[in-house]
Amino acid sequence: MDIGVGGGGGRLPIRETLASALRKERRSKPHSKSSGSGSSSSTVPLVMGFLSCLAWLYVAGRLWQDSQNRILLTSLLEKNLNNVPKVLTTDEKLRSLGCNDIARRIVEAEMDLTLAKSQGYLRGNASASSGKKLLAVIGVYTGFGSHLKRNVFRGSWMPTGDALKKLEERGVIIRFVIGRSANRGDSLDRNIDEENRRTKDFLILESHEEATEEVPRKAKFFFSAAVEMWDAEFYVKVDDNINLQIDALIEILESRHGSQGLYMGCMKSGSVITEEGKQWYEPEWWKFGDSKTYFRHASGSLFILSNNLARYINTNSASLATYAHDDTTVGSWMMGVDSTHVDDDRLCCSSSRQEKVCSVV
Repeated sequence: MDIGVGGGGGRLPIRETLASALRKERRSKPHSKSSGSGSSSSTVPLVMGFLSCLAWLYVAGRLWQDSQNRILLTSLLEKNLNNVPKVLTTDEKLRSLGCNDIARRIVEAEMDLTLAKSQGYLRGNASASSGKKLLAVIGVYTGFGSHLKRNVFRGSWMPTGDALKKLEERGVIIRFVIGRSANRGDSLDRNIDEENRRTKDFLILESHEEATEEVPRKAKFFFSAAVEMWDAEFYVKVDDNINLQIDALIEILESRHGSQGLYMGCMKSGSVITEEGKQWYEPEWWKFGDSKTYFRHASGSLFILSNNLARYINTNSASLATYAHDDTTVGSWMMGVDSTHVDDDRLCCSSSRQEKVCSVV
């Protein structure tokens, strides 16, 4: 059915009019789409560029801030390094305290003291100051329980009173040698002090503890004390179970006048006892080699040292080793020095020789 629209010059069908309108609408839609996509595509690069600028500014700002922080930290570190105190070496510290000079003076004083000892300038050395050299100092080892033995000796071979003074005028000093009790100042010490006040024939070793196990160390203290108190040519050690013939001993010593490096006695050797619990056991037995035999040494009953050997013991007493027995201990000291070992059977107290100067009580 055709429906006409009137107007002016004629009528057009309604179908044609609708078709032309639809065609116009189709033509207009693609155009609007293309214009919208074009505008959006042109906006994206602008946004990306703007974001890139922001990112660049952020990174640049952080880098600048980090560089400033590094500069600040570097300056602070340099200031702190300049303010840190210098680390001093040990020598610098000692120098700043004056210790080096003190240490040098101590070493020099020790050297002077050693030289003085070797030359006879010793504390309490009355004979050295007077210029008179004694012939001998005889030390008779004794103990706290040997009071009766001492009285027997005083009544037999050992002079007393004026006779003792006359013997000293001949250049021979005799003293009982004893240390101190483990309990200083007890009745043992007081009894010895009282006996010494009466007889005046003791050499009391203040630094030595009198005990059986300390006998090897007693030699250090005896020779050191004797050298410091008296300047003699010879120093003699005697056990308290020995009788002496003083005149015969003096004759032997006078025949050796002027001897240096003299180590004289009844020389012996023997096996080292390695079994603990046996008599004469030596705890340091392994030091004497596979043969387990003692070196040559003088019997402990009676032996003689010249002046320079006694001084050697005094000077080096702190570093001298000791063994289980005093005779092997002194013998070991003599092995390390330039000494002359003299074996004289007249000094063998247990021998049967008639001319001997000593005998066992």
